Amino acid sequence: MKLIKNMVNYKLNMITGEDLMKYGNEFNIQLTAQQAEKIAAYLRGKNFDLFDDNVRSKIIREIAKITGPKTAKEVNQLFIQFTK
Repeated sequence: MKLIKNMVNYKLNMITGEDLMKYGNEFNIQLTAQQAEKIAAYLRGKNFDLFDDNVRSKIIREIAKITGPKTAKEVNQLFIQFTK
């Protein structure tokens, strides 16, 4: 399990706007290119632990500031799927 956690967190911490756009399309989450870039810039290099509920909540709050609450809620659902 630790290997999977490390892989998910590594991807999160190295994500690009292009990656986010791809995942958004794949999971029907509406993002603009500008929003994806802002989110990626926020996430990149921060060594967030997506499996920590408090950290995930902080990330979702920041995403809500960038995209709005509806999109942040959809992203949170996606994060929850990744961490199960």
